[in-house]
Amino acid sequence: MPIEPLPFSTTINGLFWDEIESEVNRFIDDSTVLGIGKPTTLALRLLQKKDCRASFYDAMDNYPAFYRGWSRLAMMNRERKVIKSVSTILASSSALEDRLRPLASDVRLVMNACAVDRLPPCRISAVLRDDQRPIIGYVGTIGAWFDWELVIALAKSNLKIDFRLIGPVYVRPPALPHNVRLERALPHTEALRAMTQFNAGLIPFVENSLTACVDPIKYYEYRALGLPVLSSAFGEMARRRGHDGVYLIDRNANMTELVSEALANCATTESTAHFRMNNSWERRFDQAGIFG
Repeated sequence: MPIEPLPFSTTINGLFWDEIESEVNRFIDDSTVLGIGKPTTLALRLLQKKDCRASFYDAMDNYPAFYRGWSRLAMMNRERKVIKSVSTILASSSALEDRLRPLASDVRLVMNACAVDRLPPCRISAVLRDDQRPIIGYVGTIGAWFDWELVIALAKSNLKIDFRLIGPVYVRPPALPHNVRLERALPHTEALRAMTQFNAGLIPFVENSLTACVDPIKYYEYRALGLPVLSSAFGEMARRRGHDGVYLIDRNANMTELVSEALANCATTESTAHFRMNNSWERRFDQAGIFG
């Protein structure tokens, strides 16, 4: 049940773990690599097994930052115990690597990637016609980290451009300009198909302690589809200033000029194929160096 790290969550959820542990025992042996995706009491219980060849903590987020008060302290404690129990830590962003390196001897930076095998074929970016309204799109969850003010400023500065925001909305949206449209969440395959209709991808996240450690997978999906990326300067995106196809949005910048510059970026099939080759999950597994 999604109640951890609340008090007594271990007592309640522990009632369901015997079957899980028995299933793990059926396949675990001295060739197994045990991966932990989130610091939980169940993870700590499984890490007590000594039959694995190796174990790793896949640090994808600054998990304690998702919580407040006692729950944050409890999550910090669980994460420290997981870190001490695994043989390797994989950090998905530079900020996470900096945060975790003092806590363990083997911390490896392994960035996020995208499922290249699910992507449509590479194509040359279409040149916009004079009578065509460009589309700047966002695909993903819209939560407390979503920067509505930035989206509104972009839309009001570019009234001849349509902005499509596709995904589940967990916060109440403000009044939006006429050229911003909220759309329902889509299955991943359909979401990728929707991205092919964009002329640029958008990542408008606020800059705070939560997003400081984020390397967004949607960046890789946008670029792997040949799309230029308009993003706020948060987390790993802030380190991509000046990278090909990346346009960071500063509050005081001329947003009309910035958007025009991004839309003029036309990726070639060769550059897109090269990006896919270097940013597949297979390449990341090779870089991790613990699965061989």
